[in-house]
Amino acid sequence: MLKKIDLYIIKKYLSTFLFTVLIFTMIAVVIDFADKVEDFIEEDCTMGEILFDYYLNYVPYINGLLLPLYALISVIFFTSRMAYNSEIISILNAGVSFGRIMRPYIIAASVITGFHLLANHQIIPRSNKTRLDFEHTYIWKYSDKGKINNVHIFTNPTQKVYIKHYRKRDTTTRDFRVEEIVDNQLVSVLKGKNGKWAGPPGKWELADYEKRTFNKSKEEIINGTGKKIVIDLNLTPEDFVRYQNQKEMMTTPELRDAIASDKRRGIGSSKEYEFEAARRTAEPFTILILTLIGVSVASRKVRGGMGLHLALGVALGASYIFLSKFSSTFTTNESLPVLIGAWIPNFIFGLIAIILFFKAQK
Repeated sequence: MLKKIDLYIIKKYLSTFLFTVLIFTMIAVVIDFADKVEDFIEEDCTMGEILFDYYLNYVPYINGLLLPLYALISVIFFTSRMAYNSEIISILNAGVSFGRIMRPYIIAASVITGFHLLANHQIIPRSNKTRLDFEHTYIWKYSDKGKINNVHIFTNPTQKVYIKHYRKRDTTTRDFRVEEIVDNQLVSVLKGKNGKWAGPPGKWELADYEKRTFNKSKEEIINGTGKKIVIDLNLTPEDFVRYQNQKEMMTTPELRDAIASDKRRGIGSSKEYEFEAARRTAEPFTILILTLIGVSVASRKVRGGMGLHLALGVALGASYIFLSKFSSTFTTNESLPVLIGAWIPNFIFGLIAIILFFKAQK
């Protein structure tokens, strides 16, 4: 059962956390607006689109990235004040152990961690969809990194498509080839000198085509020079669109579906998606670790006071962000397994938290 001291600390933690989120959100929005105001003026976007499509969805995105840092700053801020006012010493002198003091901190941190997990897996990706659609339309117009030359895609386990060149402007292709492979044997090849998207679900029109069918030692050739044929494939123009931050627009179930689809089609971007899915689970637990670090550091009354504690907290937060980016780069470059890359910052900072906890003022 929670006691008055528990409720007092939980209230302090959550109120300080919300205040920190508000302050940093205002700062982030002002800096981002100053950076993009010229684009807003030059482009044909309305005030409603800027406010509701972009900034209403920018706020969850930027806060999702910084919630662990907010938690650390909040804990250090109000715990330092409690230490400065000798509240921590009074609690310890009353016979309450340092481990018992940690209980309300962990409860409050667990609430934030649970919300961060939900936001990472569902809320933020959905809001990112609207925000990034706005950015791709008005800000980053040429950020599409989808492959258009020498494209190889498995549309299903027995069908491979090769396109020498795809033009996104009018969805036309040059040198379109469809290969059917059964039991590691090539059974047919359909070639089209020119192709064009013919509509959903996956219709493509090939002109000047040639089809070869192989049956053991026999070969059948259909010459369609000057003719057109419409074929149905598991392939659409959206498969040629790939933004660098496309993973941020997908909920976790959608990420898993994209990973499975990319592996079936032989597209080599699944490692990046796998890391994103693992990161969304690992990152919220950092809040618990940084809370333990913050209490261990800020509970001691020192001459430098709150300023020294906050400086140390910012340094620790910056170190965590640097380590996260470092592990992300190594993982997506195939140097680290996905789970190790996603959890190694938590493992390292978890060890630091344990050391600081046992060295904290008792």
